[in-house]
Formats: sequence, C-alpha cells, structure tokens
Amino acid sequence: MISVKVYYEGSNTLVAACDSELLGKKFSDNELCLEIGSFYDGKKVNESMFLEHLASATSANLVGKSTVNAAIKAGFIDKESVIRIHGIPYAMMVRII
Repeated sequence: MISVKVYYEGSNTLVAACDSELLGKKFSDNELCLEIGSFYDGKKVNESMFLEHLASATSANLVGKSTVNAAIKAGFIDKESVIRIHGIPYAMMVRII
C-alpha cells in the first residue's frame, strides 16, 4: 500500500506519498536525512488511486520503491532524477502550468 496525504493551498495541490511500511522511519546518508513522519501519513491506497491523486497534483514528494516506481512507470518522474537516501528512493515533482 501507498500512504497518500494531499495538501491544498489556493490553486496548488501537493501530494506527499510513501510506501506505507516506511512511515515512522528515519534514514540518513552522509549529509542527507529523510524522516518519514506525519507529513506522509495519510490514506492507505493502491497504486491506481495514488496515480489519480498524482495526476491532479501541482507538486509531489515521493518516497519508497513502490511509490517512486509507480510514478516513473506513469511518466510523472524521470528515473534519472531519483536520488537515494540510505538506499531509499526519493523524488520530487513540480508541474509547471
């Protein structure tokens, strides 16, 4: 499952999503640190529902193998723009409209 939390600010929609099993964990790699806390803790959804939310997002923060791979397969993220923090995939998306 993927945990999805959606934030609305005016005409902007931010989707924060992660592999649900990563919630509450913290990873660090040299100078990078990733804490997967309440920012990502939302509805637990399947890949299809996650992609529906992502389709309406103006920006997104994505963490975890399943979450990031789904976004890559659907064309929202380029695999070359994914970084790894302690082996955990992390990507951001911004839609220019």
